[in-house]
Amino acid sequence: MAAPFVACMILVAIHSYLGLHIIARGVIFVDLSLAQMAALGGVVALLYGAAPDSREAFIFSLAFTCLGAAVFALTRTRTKSRVPHEAIIGIVFVTASAAAILVADRAPRGAEAIHDVLEGAIIWITWPTIVTKGIAYSSLGLLHFLLRRRFLRISFDPEGAERDGWRIRWWDFLFYVSFGLAVTLSVPVAGVLLVFTMLVVPAVIAFLFSSDIRSMVIISWGVGMVASLLGLWLSYAGNFPTGPLIVCMYALLLLLAGALRWLGVAGERAT
Repeated sequence: MAAPFVACMILVAIHSYLGLHIIARGVIFVDLSLAQMAALGGVVALLYGAAPDSREAFIFSLAFTCLGAAVFALTRTRTKSRVPHEAIIGIVFVTASAAAILVADRAPRGAEAIHDVLEGAIIWITWPTIVTKGIAYSSLGLLHFLLRRRFLRISFDPEGAERDGWRIRWWDFLFYVSFGLAVTLSVPVAGVLLVFTMLVVPAVIAFLFSSDIRSMVIISWGVGMVASLLGLWLSYAGNFPTGPLIVCMYALLLLLAGALRWLGVAGERAT
């Protein structure tokens, strides 16, 4: 179980941080939408004869993900709109899901590809895959570190960024492309359900207990580490499916965090 554990820690490191941006922006289901766009691209690649784990399939997935990123960047409004941004995200998700089912009906191994996208196969990850994806995630992490002031400002204070004359949509597009690349890399390994959980649940718990960015990052990483460790151990001990069990462990920690907040054990969240 060493390789799956290391893979989980790498995924936690990048996704729990990106999740803070997603919660701050209020676009909770953007991960599901981009993941589904990536899945659609992968199924389209199968239709044209590409192997499921080939470079061609990855390029197709990334291209469809970038298309989704462009849609989300262009449709984001800086003031309250008659059509919420979350509605656009939901429409993209259901449209991509329906299109993926239609294409899968005509593509070889289409049905199996859809199943793999949902559940993932993190238990079968190999060390060469970990090294390759680790390098890619490190590059994404470096990008976000170098541009952290820009990305954090447009996520947590978009009104202030607009007053300062920032090109919000350009920075939005760059953020969503980097976010979509992380999702495209992660979904074949962990599946849509686990990737979504790693993004959202640690960030939600962090927002419950702090408003300081550094503290929120530490809380998110800690939650992800504990949930992944518990899920992997119970999966090994009880012979349960690994990905779904880790998702349930995240949900259990969220319930525990909610109970602690309700009991006032952790004190009031900073403002």
